[in-house]
Amino acid sequence: MTERPDTIPRIPEGAADCHAHVIKKDMPLSDNRHSQPARDASVDDYLQVLDTHGITYGLLTAPSFYGANNDVLLHALAQADGRLRGTAIVEPEISETELSNLQDNGVCGLRFNWIRRDTLPDIESRGYQRLLSKAKNLGLHIEIYLEGEFLPPVLKAVNKSGARAVVDHFGHPEGKDGIHSQGFHVLLDAIEAGNTWVKLSAPFRLRCSDPAALARKILAQSNGERAVWATDWPWVGHENDMVYADCIDWLFDWVPDKTARDRVLVENAHGLFGFGSTKT
Repeated sequence: MTERPDTIPRIPEGAADCHAHVIKKDMPLSDNRHSQPARDASVDDYLQVLDTHGITYGLLTAPSFYGANNDVLLHALAQADGRLRGTAIVEPEISETELSNLQDNGVCGLRFNWIRRDTLPDIESRGYQRLLSKAKNLGLHIEIYLEGEFLPPVLKAVNKSGARAVVDHFGHPEGKDGIHSQGFHVLLDAIEAGNTWVKLSAPFRLRCSDPAALARKILAQSNGERAVWATDWPWVGHENDMVYADCIDWLFDWVPDKTARDRVLVENAHGLFGFGSTKT
């Protein structure tokens, strides 16, 4: 679909898109995946989209379909001249030295992409407990993509470790009444406690919950200080239905107050992901 940057509202300087993917379709795909790429999406494509829409920075999130192979992510970060950060998928046995090397190459977090799984990894296992400890030591956040009904024990373990938690796509609450679900209330409590952030992103992945209502609750819980905005470009599984400017329009609908919106677009993202700094 055609982009329409001429219609987008003014974006503050330093704004960040905090969830996107760079994709090479011909890369080996993991058996343990819930989606697969329809076409390539290069780092040059993404940077051009950011430039077209007045967005300065971006966070590249490792997709499920490469497993713990972060080659595409790391290549993209190396090509971006400091404009992009990344979250990587790793095996729990990875060493702290290896994590530090990822960090030196622009990775600022680790992703637990555990959605649509018959059995979840054991967050209380020795391997994952050690991984959380390593992440805390290095200042790497833990990004969680998981159905809201399964979120509470995982979020509790991350919070207990002291690592920062970043929850994808509004916390993916269950059903059209997800705003009243236990998982969403646990998420709100974690936001209030101060070490959990939420991405206002991908309403098309919600299970009928109202994104505007979810956003209001999330913003109210922390005076808007624990929310960031994202597009989920290039919208895997929805590639032909989306345009980037729509994602910007949604944010202006969800967060009509300019002060709060600029906090979401700039201040929160910079503080959480290290945009504009020389080191994450």
